[in-house]
Amino acid sequence: MIRKEDSLLYHSQDRPGKIEVKSSKPCITQRDLAMAYTPGVADPCREIEQDPDKAYDYTVRGNLVAVITNGTAVLGLGDIGALAGKPVMEGKGVLFKRFADIDVFDLELDTHDPDAIIQAVKLLEPTFGGINLEDIKAPECFYIEERLKEIMNIPVFHDDQHGTAIISGAALLNALELQGKKIDQVKVVFSGAGAAGIASAELYIKLGVKRENLYLVDSKGLVYKGRKEGMNPYKERLANGDSPLTLAEVMKGADVFAGVSAADLVSKDMVRSMADKPILFAMANPDPEISYHDAVSVRDDLIMATGRSDYPNQVNNVLGFPFIFRGALDVRARAINDEMKIAAVHSLAKLAKEDVPDSVIKAYAGQTIKFGPEYIIPKPFDPRTLIWEASAVAKAAVETGVARLPITDWDAYRDCLERRLGRSQEVMRGIIHKAKRNPKRIVFQEGTEPKILRACQTIIDEGIARPILIGNREKILAKIAELHLELKGAEIVDPQTFERTEDYIKEFHRFRSRKGVTRHEARQFMLYNPNYFGAMMVKMGDADGIVGGVSQHYPDTIRPALQMLPLEKGTTVIAGLYMMIFAKDVLFFADTTVNIEPTAEQLAEIAICTAEAVKHLDVEPRIAMLSFSNFGSTRHPCSDKVARATQIVKERRPDLTIDGEMQPDTALIPEILNTVYEFNSLRDKANVLIFPSLDAGNIAMRLLRRLGGATAIGPILIGVSKAIHVLQRDCDVEDIVNTTSLAVIDAQEHEGRK
Repeated sequence: MIRKEDSLLYHSQDRPGKIEVKSSKPCITQRDLAMAYTPGVADPCREIEQDPDKAYDYTVRGNLVAVITNGTAVLGLGDIGALAGKPVMEGKGVLFKRFADIDVFDLELDTHDPDAIIQAVKLLEPTFGGINLEDIKAPECFYIEERLKEIMNIPVFHDDQHGTAIISGAALLNALELQGKKIDQVKVVFSGAGAAGIASAELYIKLGVKRENLYLVDSKGLVYKGRKEGMNPYKERLANGDSPLTLAEVMKGADVFAGVSAADLVSKDMVRSMADKPILFAMANPDPEISYHDAVSVRDDLIMATGRSDYPNQVNNVLGFPFIFRGALDVRARAINDEMKIAAVHSLAKLAKEDVPDSVIKAYAGQTIKFGPEYIIPKPFDPRTLIWEASAVAKAAVETGVARLPITDWDAYRDCLERRLGRSQEVMRGIIHKAKRNPKRIVFQEGTEPKILRACQTIIDEGIARPILIGNREKILAKIAELHLELKGAEIVDPQTFERTEDYIKEFHRFRSRKGVTRHEARQFMLYNPNYFGAMMVKMGDADGIVGGVSQHYPDTIRPALQMLPLEKGTTVIAGLYMMIFAKDVLFFADTTVNIEPTAEQLAEIAICTAEAVKHLDVEPRIAMLSFSNFGSTRHPCSDKVARATQIVKERRPDLTIDGEMQPDTALIPEILNTVYEFNSLRDKANVLIFPSLDAGNIAMRLLRRLGGATAIGPILIGVSKAIHVLQRDCDVEDIVNTTSLAVIDAQEHEGRK
């Protein structure tokens, strides 16, 4: 429940309103000012004068959308005027930026004259890359959009019409599939003949509903052929039947009800009168045409959607407009045509059938989310929507010839969209690409763990690795079926039936017999401890790496591998490395998981091993050996240890860029490095931080992960001769996919050194 006081405080506290303009270029020095304004600004002006398309290169136009209203149909508030509608338009701007990284100016036009709106918007064309019309009442909104599309050469989109149409259209396709009904055979009833109702009806027809099977009902009853009262040309196109009927009469035997009208128009008896396995979209806001609880109380065979977030299947326009404009802007489309809208529909419908990321599940209080009657459209906070929908819209624009800047490399475009989601997405996309070049066999000891299986589905779909699942075959297959996964390409290895189990038992006994392991114990380890069995698969060459630990304590997962697999040649220490991804930087932390109080020699080896691991990720390491002291400013055994470790690395590996001992701010602020300690070897800020103890490394990693907004990828186990990667027990499916990608790269490097 949102209280009025809370809402008013939210909108008024600190800086009033919800948006602000920020400079994307520096404007600190006199030179910056001269570049931003006069005289430097003259050069791009002259370029644009010669070639208007240069405006996309030198101004924000290509990423700027106008959100325009006259306040005549604001949310459920009606005609409240342009000024009163401004908070809604600002909110729209927030959603554009949050979900698709699109900048917005909101414009409230104080007029009820459609032609005045058309003239005003047309005059603004040089400013914007697209126009989003909002909260303009019907039927004027149809006329305004149609005229602007005719006279403007940039996309014009009335979200009240097409947003609801697109999102509910995707829901319709999936609901029909689940109910076993064909779109060209269903009877569809619409309640509401405003912008959303008419646009949705027309889009449903384009998706396959037969016009003669669709019935439109407004406040005066059925819109039928020959009706005179309350008609307009847009209703006329949807007129059906030849006599007056009430909504209750029209709904009898209907397969689909789509409500975009008002609360409490539909009774329980009307729901009872619908056909078997009905589809009920009660989308009036804030209260639907019939409540969810009332509808499901009388029919257990229906699929229902509403506009509310507290019921299943929320039809939320935020699933549409940000991503549709993203795709249109990225190809500099001249318009948003029907093909682009239909592409958006199909992309959303397909995405709902994909496994849902843990980040989305967490956003919805951990509830189970999978394709079915209560999940027929993606959730608004699903980050994949940007990539799926924007790509589909952009591709449709290119294929239909409305794109000024056609895209040819769609993988690169999807990578570009990933970057808009944040630095972590960009970095991991590069790592995944590298892994996909040469996928390796990766063992997952927890073969029945749902997170592992869901991650393996992504790993297979992306071509990252060739998963090997250890466990009872029947149980693994049952869990795969329960989760509605396919996992074609995954190998299941049951130690009880595996053809090489006896060889593993003999080798394990030979290898550990002088560590007190009897032949009987060797058999028990191999048959009943998947951690030991997985490590033996790698040792015997039947797999290239290990990923595990999602349901176990860290030591229990790592110990078998360390007992059975040798260290890297020339190395005497093992350490845990984390990749910490911030908004603008990527840093590497070690040791964060293994060595409690490393010696100077161990610290030196940790630094060298970390540098090699970082190089494998195509990053040139700049290593800072951290302490509470700067270059001997405080003499203490702890700081002396770090200084000695630094010297050891410089002697052993003069090719590495390293210095210390130093404090973290010294390592990360170039001004300090280059002025206060200008003698240092780094010169630029460090990207590899070596901590003096496990306390320091682990605490820093966890604090920055929880409080500093960093995405932590790891731990990456360094110093071993094989790819061994242990998961955190609270990890997500995305973490498993990311860790597997790193394991594949690790395995690639180990293979390359053979």
